[in-house]
Amino acid sequence: MPILDRSKIRPEILKAIDENQKLQMKGALEFLKFKENKGFNLQAYMQKVEEGNKKLFQLLSENKGSIEDLYGFFSDEEMLLLAKFFRFVVEYYTKAELEQFPLPEDVQIEEINAGGVLAEWQIVPGAQKDEVILYFHGGGFVLMSPKTHRALTIEIAQRTKLRVLSVDYRLAPEHPFPAPLEDCVKAYKWLLSQGFRAENIIIAGDSAGGSLTLSTLIKLRDEKIILPAGAVALSPATDFTAESKTFYENAETDPILADIGIFWWIPAYLAGADPNNPLISPLFADLKGLPPILLQVSTSEMLYDHSTRFIERAKAAGVDATLQEWKDTIHVFQGFGLHNLPEAKDAIIKIGEFIQKIIFR
Repeated sequence: MPILDRSKIRPEILKAIDENQKLQMKGALEFLKFKENKGFNLQAYMQKVEEGNKKLFQLLSENKGSIEDLYGFFSDEEMLLLAKFFRFVVEYYTKAELEQFPLPEDVQIEEINAGGVLAEWQIVPGAQKDEVILYFHGGGFVLMSPKTHRALTIEIAQRTKLRVLSVDYRLAPEHPFPAPLEDCVKAYKWLLSQGFRAENIIIAGDSAGGSLTLSTLIKLRDEKIILPAGAVALSPATDFTAESKTFYENAETDPILADIGIFWWIPAYLAGADPNNPLISPLFADLKGLPPILLQVSTSEMLYDHSTRFIERAKAAGVDATLQEWKDTIHVFQGFGLHNLPEAKDAIIKIGEFIQKIIFR
């Protein structure tokens, strides 16, 4: 039985979700056509995901446990198969979306090696040569890539007139913590080695990438490396412990995260690491000395208090921290609703205002 309560979701969001799921189903069927995937029992795996999800929210509703109680629900081999499946489906959906909403022809995209880390330059006409947004994509540390996020990152680039370096960091479960964080830090150091000045760099990311954005700041500060001008995190995951109240309370109104089976994504990323580690859960870090930070979030998503609590702690530490909220929308609505939600455009305008303020102050 799904966790999401569709009666609590706005009609235009439901329509977009349903269209998305139709494309995902087409992608799933396409995945099964490949000879090497013939033995993949999709129905059995989806039933097991639903079973694990139901157990998780039952534990949370009774206050008798957390995600950690479901570690091992999927074997390592099963997590690898699921990751392979979901990655294919996401890439299939992205291809269809880019065909429907093609990128501007005058945008330059160049895949590069950024100090041992795969990444791609995304350069819009009129982009500044010396200023850059270092972007970390979302996807639960398991999925997605710079390509899946091109529509969003190029929209931000057009708004700010800055070039984007979008990082294709390594993914779990093949490469659990700290591999993704290591790649993000390397990409930043590479920018510095290429002559980009720290005061001309913005680090940004969404969801898992938002978490990596904040963890990268903390790691750089701890290594005494000059920090960027600022950071933007969209719906970041900041707490991998069981302390988040909205993780359970907002599940019925989160059509992105509620039923996806996040109970196995987190152990895939942590691989036994302590969730209290501040480089995993930046909420628990010493936040003193960090540059200006903008967080954007929906009040109805599961990760809502990941942002509110982080902002409270950041302000208490003397950080110039700003929280911007939107009601009754969804997780990373800036990307998901780019073509059909007015909140997405509004949020991207505000991202542009924040970046322009601190880059050209």
